[in-house]
Amino acid sequence: MKAVLSPARRGKTIPDNGESSNKLNVKISAPNMITACFEIEGTAPLVIHRFSEKAKKSIRDTMTGDSKPGSKRKREKVIPKVEYEAASYRSRDGWHGFNAASIRCALISACRLVDFKMTLAKLSIFVQADGYDAKESTINLIRIYGKPRMLESAVRVANGAMMLCWRPTYDEWRAKLRISFDADQFSIGDVANLLSRVGTQVGIGEGRPDSRDSAGMGWGTFKLLQHHTL
Repeated sequence: MKAVLSPARRGKTIPDNGESSNKLNVKISAPNMITACFEIEGTAPLVIHRFSEKAKKSIRDTMTGDSKPGSKRKREKVIPKVEYEAASYRSRDGWHGFNAASIRCALISACRLVDFKMTLAKLSIFVQADGYDAKESTINLIRIYGKPRMLESAVRVANGAMMLCWRPTYDEWRAKLRISFDADQFSIGDVANLLSRVGTQVGIGEGRPDSRDSAGMGWGTFKLLQHHTL
């Protein structure tokens, strides 16, 4: 039985038997969340590059004083296979994946193309994980259906120097995305079209069209194959 507040009885509650004229006027509806599955297929290579433990250690040593500024550090021998593995995401079950947050961020970014408020999209659209990273349990992963190969690329680092980089690349790949969205903000058709824009105009992973550091390398694009509600 629901209780309502009465102005005549300050701070007290009285039972609502259906005859009270002091019912609360509720104008806020409950969340209207719907989950749908979207299958996507790459139209360009997907290149993955996670932030490595070695890079974290270097930053940590600098911040904690274990590495003195200006001191010369002995150059470590680089093993391409090790660098390649360090750039990969693997789930606890062993399959390869990419960070689920990349799809959500891409969907929010694509809202700029259709004049939808990105701040509302942050509150209205979410991506469900297929699993969790084996090294870091807080990283949600989407499974990649495809075989990786090692890509060797010349890259320019922050200080302007050139170096070689080894990353996992998926020339042919697919993924199944489970996306939850607020149906009061989006229809399933809206989400499908927004995801199609992500695949064509935003992309995911390294070298994507919407890269923060460049105009992209033409990587990380995809097409929507099918979708349905769960």
